[in-house]
Amino acid sequence: MDLSLIQDPNTWVALATLTVMEIVLGIDNIIFIAVLAAKLPEQKRDAARRIGLLIAMVTRIALLFSLTWLLTLSDVLFTILDHSVSGKDLILICGGLFLLGKATHEIHEKIEGEEDQGAERGMKVSFLSVMVQIALLDVVFSIDSVITAIGMVESLAVMVVAVVLSVLVMLAFSGSVSRFVERHPTVKVLALSFLLLIGFALVAEGWHYDIPKGYIYFAMGFSAFVEALNLKIFRRRKKNA
Repeated sequence: MDLSLIQDPNTWVALATLTVMEIVLGIDNIIFIAVLAAKLPEQKRDAARRIGLLIAMVTRIALLFSLTWLLTLSDVLFTILDHSVSGKDLILICGGLFLLGKATHEIHEKIEGEEDQGAERGMKVSFLSVMVQIALLDVVFSIDSVITAIGMVESLAVMVVAVVLSVLVMLAFSGSVSRFVERHPTVKVLALSFLLLIGFALVAEGWHYDIPKGYIYFAMGFSAFVEALNLKIFRRRKKNA
């Protein structure tokens, strides 16, 4: 990093702001990794979460170094029903549809497939298949994150440092977040519902219907607050019983 950048207070402000933004944008990534890792045997889940987040970091850094290619993603490839579709749009639409399908399947299995899961418990998905799914979705999540970084900061070095710092923070807390989600089935369903919301937003964005991120995060935060109250009430009733 250039010495003048280190001495510039604006660099540190930009670094702190971008790091926080990267962490916020990475929350949905942590949720997705937690849901997929839960399919693995317990002794492999921590490794899956760590490797998944490291893949996310490598993906984001690789995309940052491909700024020229990223900028060409906005070029129109074809038009459907008066809607121009670019490479970025295709990635967002395909990733959103994948999230919608995956979250719907997981919710269905969680709510209606409990009895059948006992027989299938030994048929865990392979570690490799989980890593492949994580890597594919990391590309989708990283596109949004990298484009945000490019819009906020001009220095590539600052972007890379912010990505590394954000992933280190997510690595530190991903285990506790994942275990908490796994202990509470209602929280897991809520997390999957968040993925549905994110998937819908990605598809809408791919079709040029921009949903302000503030609305999405407010809905997620309010739902999480209500669920936290429910858990507190449940613990209190359990203690009194």
